[in-house]
Parts: sequence; C-alpha cells; structure tokens
Amino acid sequence: MKEPRVEISDDVSDDYWLLARQPLHCLLFLVPLLAVYEAGVLKLGTGGDELRNGADYWMRTGLRRAGLEDVWTLPAIVLGLLFVWQVAGRHRWSVYPSTLLGMLAESLLFGVCLIVLGQLQELAFRQHLPDALPLSLSSSLPGTVPQAISYVGAGIYEEVLFRLCLLPLTYGLLRVLLIPGKAALLGAILVTSGLFGAAHYVGPAAEPWALYSFTFRTLAGVFFAMLFVLRGFGITVGAHAAYDLLVGVLLPGVAALQS
Repeated sequence: MKEPRVEISDDVSDDYWLLARQPLHCLLFLVPLLAVYEAGVLKLGTGGDELRNGADYWMRTGLRRAGLEDVWTLPAIVLGLLFVWQVAGRHRWSVYPSTLLGMLAESLLFGVCLIVLGQLQELAFRQHLPDALPLSLSSSLPGTVPQAISYVGAGIYEEVLFRLCLLPLTYGLLRVLLIPGKAALLGAILVTSGLFGAAHYVGPAAEPWALYSFTFRTLAGVFFAMLFVLRGFGITVGAHAAYDLLVGVLLPGVAALQS
C-alpha cells in the first residue's frame, strides 16, 4: 500500500471554500488548539479534570470505563477520525498555508457574528421578556489563563460531541426512519442544538436552568450546526473557541453568555 504524501503548496488556484471543509486542513487547523488545551490542562490543573468542560469530561469518562485511561487517548481518537475521513474520502494530500490562514480569519469573523447574535437576543428579551433577563449579563473582570484554556477545550470537544458525532448520527437515524433529506437535516440540527443547550444544566458542574441562557445556547447550537454543514468542522471549532475567548477573556464586558 502506497503511503500518502503530504505536499505543502503556495498555489492558491484550488478552491479555498472546498479545501477549508476537507479533513486534512481541518486536522492541521485543530492540532495547535488541541496541543494548547491538553498541555494547558496538564500544566495548570492540579488533578487534570477541573479545567475540562462537560463534553470533554463525559467522553473521557466513557473511555475510562472502557479501560482507556491515557490522557492522550481522546485527542488521538479525534485526530484519527479526521485522518480516516481523509483517507476514506480519497481527498488530496496537498496542504495550503493560505487555506489555514483563511480558516483562522473565518473563525474570528463567525465568532464576532455570534457575539452580535447574543446582543440581538438580549435586545429581544429586554423588549418582550425583561423578567427572564439574568441580573448580570456581563463580567467586569477579564478572564484568567485557566479560563482561556477551558474555553479552547469547549470549542474543541463540544464540537466533537455535538456536531462531529451526534449531528451525523441523528441525521442518519432520521433518514433510516424514511424522513426526507432536507427535513432530516433540519431535524438533526434542531435536536442536537437542543441537546447542546440542555447539556449545560446536567452533571456535577450543572448551572441552574434559565430561559435566557438556554435560549442563547440553543441558538448557538443552531449557529454552530449550520457552520458545520456549510463550512466544515475546522472552522466550526475555530469559531466556537474564538467566541468563548472573545467574550470570556478579551471582551468580558460584552453582554452575552458563553456558549
């Protein structure tokens, strides 16, 4: 069997919009985020799990019950899935640095778009459901380094669980039930987005349920699901991490809740 050969090219003649969706560029885009998060958790966490978000913790708990204790097992599985996707799809192995830079720019742009969506929701609640607004929509203090590390992890593993895994599985299940393709896709987006919103209120670190935060997180789930379908996994992870970092660390005064 001939081994795949990765070629780094500056040729921008290939379609960026297609390349950014393909698994090889998603994998390369994800590697630095995974490295920062996993190294940060090991460096800053006293026990390892206190900086991990719910999706990461749940998946690792499942792996531990299966006898897979190594801390690098989950990131290896994530990267392995993208590698298998690349091979099975017979995608090209050419790497375009310009594509990775474009993915970063898109991630920042979509992160800002989600901030705007949060502002629009706040405005709607102020006009129609003022009693449902939380007492404080923003923090006056900048985020800490451990918080930043945790936000990067949320961007990665929440997207792995809810978009990379659950969205295709839900779509496939609905298709098995003979639901037409477009309706099945819409149903999968709505179901997984609702689960994404509800997941923040389940488990030992659960928050008290609130209509405002649940609504925003569900809308954010729809936003990320549409990004996943239209722009691919890598940009979806980047946009999620960018949003959390912008709101939680760089712009703590922005009146939006972290997804």
